[in-house]
Order: sequence, then C-alpha cells, then structure tokens
Amino acid sequence: MKIISLNVGLPRLALRGEEPVLTGIFKDPVAGRVRLQTLNLEGDRQADLSVHGGPEKAVYLYPSEHYAFWKAELPEMNLLWGMFGENFTSTGLLESVTNVGDRFRVGSAELMVTQPRMPCYKLGLRFGRTDIIKRLLASERTGFYFSVLKEGEVGAGDEIELIEKNPSGVTVVEVTRLYGSARQNIDLLKRAIATEALPESWRSYFQEHLEKLIERH
Repeated sequence: MKIISLNVGLPRLALRGEEPVLTGIFKDPVAGRVRLQTLNLEGDRQADLSVHGGPEKAVYLYPSEHYAFWKAELPEMNLLWGMFGENFTSTGLLESVTNVGDRFRVGSAELMVTQPRMPCYKLGLRFGRTDIIKRLLASERTGFYFSVLKEGEVGAGDEIELIEKNPSGVTVVEVTRLYGSARQNIDLLKRAIATEALPESWRSYFQEHLEKLIERH
C-alpha cells in the first residue's frame, strides 16, 4: 500500500452554468515532501468549509485501481491523477477492506480513516457532467477521508502502513451503502452508530433512520 501521486490545489473559480463558483476540487500532482497538518496539506485548501475540509476531512484518498473503471465508463475523458479531487492517489487500499477507525502511518504522519466521500455538485464541475455524482455513489468507488492524528511530512512513493485495525468498525463501503440502498439494514445501522470514529453527523443521521425503522416494526 502506498501513495503513487500526492495532489494539492488552491481554490479557483469555475463556472456553474453562467454562475462563477469558488472550488478546491482541482488538484495537481506535486513532487517532493509536503507538510501534512491537522486541517490539510501545505498548499492545499478547500473553498466551502461548511461542507469540505476540517479535522475529520483533512486528507482525501482515492484508489488508483478505480481509474481503470472510470476510463472504461468515460472513454472520452482524459483522467489524470487527482481528477477526483483526491490528495492521495493510492494503490493497495480499497473501501471494501478499510474500516472507519483504521489507523495508518504515512511518511512521518499518522492518520485515521473517518468516512467515505460524499460527492457534491463541484465534482460535476470538475468532470463537466452532473451525472458523475450519482454514478460515483452507485459504483461504491467513493474513496475516503482521514483525520490527522500526528502531523508530519508525506510524499509520493510513501508506504501506507497499517498501525491499528479497528475490529469493531464498519467498512467504508458499508457506510456508503447505508447512505443508499442498505438503509433498511438494522444490524448494520447499529454497528455504524456504535463506531466512535465515525463523525457525529453520520451517527446522528443513522440514528434517526434506525428509530424510524424500529417504530415501523
């Protein structure tokens, strides 16, 4: 497991129809070592901090393995590393085997998995098509976010070393499924709610759905 591309970018203006929108979705690969701090990588920023960034979304990882799928789905597009707005383009680390709460060492930094990525309209701006949002969720190839437990320096080529597996945590893809088609799964809802590493906003959201399901039964 390692980083094959480290990507950063500062907010820039893009057009949503005729409306200019400030977005940090555009990321480009960078060489050398980059300082990773509690909120983001040096040289990287988010535009709308009400829904992007923050300590629970400090770093976004997207598996390089998914690019082959998207190149087949969107053959007309030139998909370069960082296309999904990810900071880490990785290899060997997938949503289906990664638990929320898993801890990793990357370079001299330590990170913890917090949640899947839920795409917003700005991914549509990056791709020039609005259907990418639903397609990303349906594919379950969302990538995921980390919080920073220990600041440090990271770079392309760094190994992603598992420090501690969260045995009681739900996988990233299970959280994505709960957001969509698996919302009726009471056992999975309970497991997600009990996962302390999952942000409170997610756990509260699932708690509401669980209470509604119990009322029906």
